[in-house]
Amino acid sequence: MKPSRFETAIALIDKKNAEDVNTYKVVDIEYPKELLYSQRMTRKLLQFEPNASKALQIAARAQHICRWKIQRNEYPMDKVGYFKWRETLKKMHAAIAGEILEQVGFDDQFVDRVQKIILKKLIKKNEESQALEDTICLVFLDYYFEEFAAKHTDEKVIDILKKTWVKMSDKGHSAALTLTFSDKSLALVKQAIS
Repeated sequence: MKPSRFETAIALIDKKNAEDVNTYKVVDIEYPKELLYSQRMTRKLLQFEPNASKALQIAARAQHICRWKIQRNEYPMDKVGYFKWRETLKKMHAAIAGEILEQVGFDDQFVDRVQKIILKKLIKKNEESQALEDTICLVFLDYYFEEFAAKHTDEKVIDILKKTWVKMSDKGHSAALTLTFSDKSLALVKQAIS
């Protein structure tokens, strides 16, 4: 049986992300960093939003597509530089995802919808953009937070947690509070959201 357009799009996104030269180790296995991240995004999205639309599922999978191609150090190492880098990345992710979707035969309307979700247009107003943001935050908290917290001061960690919390919906908050944290991390989370 021929794979669907959706399955082909996911496979092509994975193929691109598998080219990531950066790796991330889990239980002694090295994964291409963005391939692992994108698969975690899908897993978390479907736990959080089991009836997620195909557009939202593709946006989640492509949210970091080819991220390594634009390095953080190509921009000034300050707040303005950071935000400019993030905006440039989002536009690139949306463009590459759009090319893949057009290639497999999705119509302009569908492509536009996926790109708007990736660009997080009208977050807090667009349910799919908000669901993507919640999923991003949940993936960070579930898979990357402990490692991040170990490298930074408690003050910085609490600041990042506060910023993360503000981006999330009430449903996202509820999901975050069901995650398993170390005692120290849980204390930091509680401090940040109190």
